[in-house]
Amino acid sequence: MNKQLESLITAVALFIFSLVVGLTGFTLIEELNFVNALYMTIITVGTVGFTEVKELSSAGRVFTSIYILMNLGLFAYVVSVVSSYFFEGKLKTIFKSYRSGMEISKLKNHVIVCGFGRNGSMACDELQRSGKEFVIIEKDPEMSQVIPDSMKQFIGDATEDDHLRIVGIEKASTIIITTPSDAANVFITLTARHLNDKIMIIVRASSKDTENKLYRAGANKVVMPDILGGMFMAQLVTKPIVIEFLDLLNGVSETSYHLEEVGYQNLKSEYKDKTLKELNIAASTGVIVLGVKDNIKGLIPAPSPDTFIGEDDYLIVLGSDSKLKAFVKEYTVLNYSDL
Repeated sequence: MNKQLESLITAVALFIFSLVVGLTGFTLIEELNFVNALYMTIITVGTVGFTEVKELSSAGRVFTSIYILMNLGLFAYVVSVVSSYFFEGKLKTIFKSYRSGMEISKLKNHVIVCGFGRNGSMACDELQRSGKEFVIIEKDPEMSQVIPDSMKQFIGDATEDDHLRIVGIEKASTIIITTPSDAANVFITLTARHLNDKIMIIVRASSKDTENKLYRAGANKVVMPDILGGMFMAQLVTKPIVIEFLDLLNGVSETSYHLEEVGYQNLKSEYKDKTLKELNIAASTGVIVLGVKDNIKGLIPAPSPDTFIGEDDYLIVLGSDSKLKAFVKEYTVLNYSDL
């Protein structure tokens, strides 16, 4: 259960308990009926000092004194908790978590992103741009205010099996682990692999030692942002034109060019089991085939016209928005938004 919701339930339960104690005490000690006992309870808890329904007995005064002392801290706690839900947006957070939970339960073949820090937020932005279904699991409740409403989220610890099950680990296709703790990342990798032996695990690491441990734990891909960032900055000096071209391929630059992959299964039937020469993609649409992922030979950069596109193969293509739309419409069964 959400910790914020737990605090609200606790506050409400304490308030009800206090009312029951007051009702019981005034009913038994002063022999008041329900309405008068409730009145005495409310004015005592609220310390408003209204007129008593009758003069209290000695036992009643002792009970009232103890009851007032008991409620001094309790009432202040209840008021602070309840007011925080209305003035600090916690009620909105709970509602957002509930709505996300309902949506998460329907997900299948989705991506789980562990952590919404610098790397996690960028991963989520890219997934959202690509139209991929994903859910964020974040340990820090305060991050719920930062995560956009358009993104599904669950506040919980990804190292716990139950929390990973809540975000659909058994039905997910991929998990991206971006927490800043290498130890936690290793543990999450082990847990994810145990709960879903077919899931693709992409995980962040800070050092080479951790990289080896993550692969042994079951990771498919390990990314080290610090190393990649340092290499990238150095290559901006040593190979600036190459980096500019890579930015073009990755869609980072301001141009409208994009690098996409299209699987054999997405091709129209008349374009399956043909060579690149027979497909004639560049002449028809202006899209360039930069590479082919062959199910036997692996990745083939700059493939020859005789390269055969068969089952389980992928085309890696580059083009502008307009040219890619033309390619998708002509050669595939997809919509452009599906890429």
